[in-house]
Formats: sequence, structure tokens, C-alpha cells
Amino acid sequence: MLKSHFYPHLIEAGCDEAGRGCLAGSVYAAAVILPEDYQNDALNDSKQLTPRRRRQLREVIQRDALAWAVGIVTPQEIDRINILNASILAMHRALDQLTLRPQAIIVDGNRFRPYASLPHTCIVKGDAKYLSIAAASILAKTCRDDYMDQLAEAFPQYDWKSNKGYPTKKHRDAIRRYGTTPHHRLSFTLLPQEELSLF
Repeated sequence: MLKSHFYPHLIEAGCDEAGRGCLAGSVYAAAVILPEDYQNDALNDSKQLTPRRRRQLREVIQRDALAWAVGIVTPQEIDRINILNASILAMHRALDQLTLRPQAIIVDGNRFRPYASLPHTCIVKGDAKYLSIAAASILAKTCRDDYMDQLAEAFPQYDWKSNKGYPTKKHRDAIRRYGTTPHHRLSFTLLPQEELSLF
């Protein structure tokens, strides 16, 4: 069973991101504040859930959370500031939008930058340990998947409906054949190094 809080008796926001390892599309992050005594045995790391279950749980999270928000950083911003900084910026943007001000922050992973002088703790595999981080992972993942599905309609050749921008063989084959789009992260290794001279 996932834990409800890391900081007892504080208004605590859990943060997680989605899309960090993709070749295309924005990186998304979510921040979620759950009630202090909240329990939901269905919540888990979004990667452990089916797409259908994630969408069902998104509705539950949005209903039950005291506050939630999603932050986005574009491919152009990613290219300018790098993906680590972009992932943290997306979390900060999500925190900026919360309608309830948190008193502490817990973050999935091992890297974060201070936000508004609030105490924060990075937790490796936090989305499998704390409810609010699991909830944030589900919101970030489902919102980003919806966005990639929309992009896939305009650029069907890259198979984003299935790969969501990740570096699959079909995605890379399409880059070889059609080149890049305005949604690709040009600072990433889109093709193996020996092929980059083709661009």
C-alpha cells in the first residue's frame, strides 16, 4: 500500500513528469495535493497501469484532490535549456497553477530545484511509494498521451498514436524517410550518430 504523506501535517504536493525520454513533443509534469488521510489502493505508478485504468483514475484524482495542475515545457524550450531543466521547469509550472498553496513538495526521482523556499524531498521510484506522486504520474502521463494523440492526427507517419514520441524503430524509420517536424527535440539524438550526417 502506498503511503499518504512524507511530511506529516503539512499541505504536501506530489510531483512527477512524463515524456522525458521522448524524441518528440513537450514534456509534461503534474502536481497533486491529496487530503491528509487519503487512501486509494488503485493508485500506482502510471507505468504499471493500462491506458484505460489510467484514464479512469485520472477522473478519480481530479475529483478527490484538494488541488491539481499540469505544467508543460515545449520542444523548443527543451532544446534551449536541456531535458533535465525542462522537466524541473514543468514541475514548477504545475506548482505555480495549484489553487491551494503547498507547504512541502515530494518529487519522483533524484533531481529537483528549490521552489518558493518550500522544503522538498526527492524520492527514487516515488510514484510506487507515495499516493500524491502516483497521482501526479497518472495526470502527467494521460495529459501528455492526449496531446501526442492530437499531434499524431497531423503527423500520422511517425506513429505517435502508438509510441507517444518515444524512440521506437517505426518512429526513427519515419525520421529517416520524412525528416523532422516542429515537434521534434533537435537537441536529442534522433538517429544513431553515424546517420546524423544525412540531415
